[in-house]
Amino acid sequence: MFSYTSIKEYHSFLATNPDGCLLAVKHYLAAIEEKKHLNAFLEVFADEALQRATDLDKQRNDGLPLGRLHGVVVSLKDVICYKGHVVTAASKILDKFESVYSATAVERLLAEGAIIIGRNNCDEFAMGSSSENSAFGIVKNAADTERVPGGSSGGSAVAVQADLTMISLGSDTGGSVRQPADFCGIIGMKPTYGRISRYGLIAYASSFDQIGIFGKNLTDVAIALEVMSGEDNFDSTASPKPVEQYAAHATKEPSGKRIAYFKQVLDHPGIDPEIKVATENYIQTLKAKGFIVDAINFDWLDYIVPTYYILTTAEASSNLSRFDGVRYGHRHTEGIDDLNEMYKQSRSKGFGKEVQRRILLGSFVLSAGYFDAYFTKAQQVRRLLSDNTTKIFQEYDAIISPTVPSPAFKLGEKSDDSVAMYLADIYTVYANLVGIPAISLPLFKHSNGMPFGLQLMTNHFDEELLFALSNSFIAANE
Repeated sequence: MFSYTSIKEYHSFLATNPDGCLLAVKHYLAAIEEKKHLNAFLEVFADEALQRATDLDKQRNDGLPLGRLHGVVVSLKDVICYKGHVVTAASKILDKFESVYSATAVERLLAEGAIIIGRNNCDEFAMGSSSENSAFGIVKNAADTERVPGGSSGGSAVAVQADLTMISLGSDTGGSVRQPADFCGIIGMKPTYGRISRYGLIAYASSFDQIGIFGKNLTDVAIALEVMSGEDNFDSTASPKPVEQYAAHATKEPSGKRIAYFKQVLDHPGIDPEIKVATENYIQTLKAKGFIVDAINFDWLDYIVPTYYILTTAEASSNLSRFDGVRYGHRHTEGIDDLNEMYKQSRSKGFGKEVQRRILLGSFVLSAGYFDAYFTKAQQVRRLLSDNTTKIFQEYDAIISPTVPSPAFKLGEKSDDSVAMYLADIYTVYANLVGIPAISLPLFKHSNGMPFGLQLMTNHFDEELLFALSNSFIAANE
């Protein structure tokens, strides 16, 4: 019977199994079918994955060079383009739309021998914190199907959590990889803004969006980051900085040991008492392991969620204006003979309520009468946060916090309270506002049986330290 622990062990298995890739794909296809009630997948590329596995087995058996992700089974959040395959952003407005090109990240995965097994469900246009906003049904947490898996990349998180794939890709605009990783008890990593090309990622908020990675093994996540990172002629925001050997650092001891945490985060009234206690106890564990861990003041906590939602919705209102029913996607024409009415009806019927809410909010903060009062002020706060972050990393190597203020909540629990839903992002949006890398590590378990994690953040493009510290933090908890 096939089982998976890491890419390294999987490649050892392949060395002695001529049809190992095919066995792996058949195993995952059976698992996806068995657990389809979780609604983690919108589409499974079964025939294609089986053929790809057969081809890779032949390549290996013929003694040809193998890629770093040879035979590794990967799934994609339904906002990442894959040429010749449907990509809908979990929205009716793009129902059955077929991508005409592949994301750079996807091209790089395939070039290293990965097998893409399907596309994962998510919140529509990556807007949500619970994966309840998809036009194609909610995603359920595999640990408790009455609870949400987090969002917006909930399907990708559940695909790894429930052993339906080896690794998966999501997108992280304000915590959409780290928060579902926390809720599902797996690793979720968002790299520095610009570390992975955004070409082929359907835009929500372009100055925030990053492709992120889910896995159960730290080294697996590091290898995937190595493969996908680097400059890209199709994305001017992709960094030309050299790609480091992240996987090597995922098994090393860290060189930096000065850790900060924000005092206001653990004193916040919205934090679950058990998460507060577990984090405080873990800080003492780190100190006993030789880390210097200091509480520092962070007076901006109450400003980061409003700042985030002002800026991201403004960018979303611009980015989503292209979905108008004219060039592609859903078009509503029944009983309509006026162009403006066609626009209105196509967008009203094609977009879900949460997406409409954010487009309207974005249009409002960009309007002539309110631009300076909201958008300009939010940009100023973002700059202050960035300057403050630079000062912190002059003295400390990393910042830690809980990933989310509460464990996974019940399905429907926050559906009618947008403010409560948005506040679930209070600890994760900071990393996106300032563009630093961040990872959620599955270290703890709540008394209600649900997992929760610790968030670790390092300075821009210091993913090597992020992985080395993560390795040490995981070991400290064992």
